[in-house]
Amino acid sequence: MTWKESSWPPAHPGPTNTSSSTPARRWGSTSTSSRWLTSVTSAAGCTCTSLRRRRRRRRTWSVAKARLLKPQEEPEIEIRPETLVIGGGISGITAAISLSNQGFLVHLIEKEEELGGMLLRLDRLFPTQIKSEELLKPRIEAIESDPNITVHTGTKVRDVSGFIGNFEVEVENRHDEIESLKVGTIIVATGAENLDPVGLYGYGEDSRIVTQLQLEEMIKDDGLGEFETVVMIQCVGSRNEERPYCSRVCCSEAMKNATMIRESHPESEVYILYRDLQTYGTSYTPLEWDAKKNFVKLVKYDAQRPPEVTPEDEAVWVSVYSPLLDEDITLKADLVVLSTPLIPRDDAKGLSQILKVPLNPDGFFMEAHVKLRPIDFATDGIYVCGTAHSPKEIGESVAQALGVASRAAIPMAQGNLRTAAIVSVVDESKCSGCGTCIELCPYNAIQKDETGIARVTAAVCKGCGVCGASCPERAITMQHFTNEQLEAQGLAALGRVDD
Repeated sequence: MTWKESSWPPAHPGPTNTSSSTPARRWGSTSTSSRWLTSVTSAAGCTCTSLRRRRRRRRTWSVAKARLLKPQEEPEIEIRPETLVIGGGISGITAAISLSNQGFLVHLIEKEEELGGMLLRLDRLFPTQIKSEELLKPRIEAIESDPNITVHTGTKVRDVSGFIGNFEVEVENRHDEIESLKVGTIIVATGAENLDPVGLYGYGEDSRIVTQLQLEEMIKDDGLGEFETVVMIQCVGSRNEERPYCSRVCCSEAMKNATMIRESHPESEVYILYRDLQTYGTSYTPLEWDAKKNFVKLVKYDAQRPPEVTPEDEAVWVSVYSPLLDEDITLKADLVVLSTPLIPRDDAKGLSQILKVPLNPDGFFMEAHVKLRPIDFATDGIYVCGTAHSPKEIGESVAQALGVASRAAIPMAQGNLRTAAIVSVVDESKCSGCGTCIELCPYNAIQKDETGIARVTAAVCKGCGVCGASCPERAITMQHFTNEQLEAQGLAALGRVDD
């Protein structure tokens, strides 16, 4: 088959020639195909030529810089095989036990008088429905009998200095005594708090309006008493402008407690007023089905028309608009339960400033990268797990705690660590000690010495260049990116290469 008989270029009628002596040409003719091939070939040739020129220019830039490169040494630091775990909840306990089992020494810091965190206030845990004591008690006993773990209760962190492998931590106990600890890595497992919804749905004004956490304590202490109707309201204080996030555990918690109430008080009625049900995954969807099988009534409400709660002497009246029925429903409740979100602890901001690690817009500790480093901070040697990182249930907190234990164990098991050689260097003769670099350094890698001159800790420096770009005296040079090297690259880009 010849080219003009093939399907490309497509045979398509060109402009009609009205002259009878000259036949109309078609796109599939030999001359048209030749012109098309010539244009395509020319365009391809131009493109390839342009690419080759750009590549040559880039090689020229690289060579111009490489001529001025100097060999650098990667600093090696020794890693102390001890870990500080901040927080004595289930996440901190799990991380401490895991590290101890690997042979490392652990200091477990808890600001309360006993270990356990929020689990001390819970009755049963979903989805397994085991008692919280069954999960917590053997782990606390294991920690108390472990010679590798030193527990500091009633203690808080006052100050942290140093870098990975050589952190110096000051802690203060309940007697205002200060102790200095030297550790190689730090794990943040401080947990979260439950929102106290004062001012929402009459909470704080009537004892019959409680939170899910308070309901858990009532169930645990057998203090529910007699009642006929319980109304639970979801998303109280969350998924709004102040807290746009979903707490992820509230719906499953409500389903579990509603089922427990129906099983212990079969004559009662339980309503759950929800915006969206988030009983996600194969582990938690059965909680919703169990609640429905126990005749728990689910009523969806509109976020623009939230429920209204009116406490009166004989009962607490709850009025809600149902989009499904397109009408208002009024419920006479003996107990109103508010499902509130997990929120950051009050001391999270202070601890983040001590550790020089960031918080996200919601106030939780923020990881270095959501996919590549989900449990690491940008500062090497410091890790985060549990609800200190974000709202999550116990299973996820335990899994994350095991993850940070593995991450912290890697440098301690190696014994030493090599860091990148691309760091900043201060010219002492030019440094005026203004402190601009210290304020701007995102890694806290620069400090002043006794003479007031800036000093760079090479093991902490990441070579970002912020200090070098901001120094008013031009006293800071980035190794491998010196002013002379960058100037040579710029001249090469302009075609002005010095021999």
